[in-house]
Amino acid sequence: MTTHPGAAAPSHDLHLSNVRCLPDDAPLAMAWQQAAAQIRARLAPWPDDASAPRWRLHAQTPASAGKGDVIWWPMSSAQTPGTAALMQRDAWRAAGAVVLDSRASAAGRVEDTLYTSDTIYRVAGVDDPAFFPAFAAFLDCGFMPQDALVLARAWRTDGSHARAEDAGTLGAWPTRLETFPEVLGQVPSAGRFPACPRRLGLYPVLPDAEWCERMADLQVGTVQLRIKDPAHPALRSEIERTVAAARRVTQDSAWFINDHWREAARAQAYGVHLGQEDMAALSAGEVAELHASGMRLGISTHGYYEILAAHHFQPSYLAVGAVFPTTTKVIATAPQGLAKLARYVKLIAPHYPLVAIGGIDATNLAQVLDTGVGSTAVVRAVTQAADVAAAVMEMQAEFARRV
Repeated sequence: MTTHPGAAAPSHDLHLSNVRCLPDDAPLAMAWQQAAAQIRARLAPWPDDASAPRWRLHAQTPASAGKGDVIWWPMSSAQTPGTAALMQRDAWRAAGAVVLDSRASAAGRVEDTLYTSDTIYRVAGVDDPAFFPAFAAFLDCGFMPQDALVLARAWRTDGSHARAEDAGTLGAWPTRLETFPEVLGQVPSAGRFPACPRRLGLYPVLPDAEWCERMADLQVGTVQLRIKDPAHPALRSEIERTVAAARRVTQDSAWFINDHWREAARAQAYGVHLGQEDMAALSAGEVAELHASGMRLGISTHGYYEILAAHHFQPSYLAVGAVFPTTTKVIATAPQGLAKLARYVKLIAPHYPLVAIGGIDATNLAQVLDTGVGSTAVVRAVTQAADVAAAVMEMQAEFARRV
């Protein structure tokens, strides 16, 4: 496996804001730092984020490690870490450090296992000589390690990870899905789920059937019923009422039920929306059963790694967020922001309809749609509107201006 940076000639004007490669005087660490800064400079302007984590990337095994430390273990396929090494890895994780185990799997291929304090991420992709500097560059942009990992594995020294037509706005940002690695450890896909409209438009996410019926009165084409409590005493009737309301929409309607996919299938719903945890909890047989129902499937994502995890199941659409801070749902990840959303659009839109969610309302809808996204999920923008019909019409008009 290659461990050299594989980057262009150095420039002393380049630097990283959030990443240090250590030890400072180690030749490999210095080469990584310089190469990472060069890659970072090719990613087009990126918004400063004072709250972004600070990282220390180690070219040598450190004497101690904790939060903010990243230790890389590149190995050949024949190498096996001993008991002492595994104990050391677990101790680093317990202290809050990140450990990246990269293992050559075949000619030009590599499998990565990323260990954080509470989660293990596994991917398989192409081994490019600029991988680790690219990893440092994406960490410097503020991405979490699992997202920086898959972005770095998508990076190609020859530039084939980016589209020439995006260079003016995105620089050399990875936008070709085929260069990204595969997420390992998931149950098999049952095949592509049925298609839904490429642009789902305004997408209210609502707490009960009564709200959904109000959307049918307003002829809203895309709606989601979101009842999180599986023990809700009227769950079945709420779903049935929502499905019946969808049939009153004269245009092609794409109405979804959140979470309760078996109940949705029994009610002959158009589609269901599931989160990452929901998909991860399904067995192979359940995924096949869900696919056989004929319903459309939407999956929530919160970053590049989760986008790839969802892509494995070939859903009908992907949702990404939260774009802005939101109070309607507890989300572990920081708000994505418009810069990330624009890049998700470039990556996903050629393959799936994309729905932006989180903190979106009439005041920022135009900015969100300027990224090219074809749908925005809204909650409080509808449920807390003083005049619901007027709020819906105003937001639908913004979509209409983009057609």
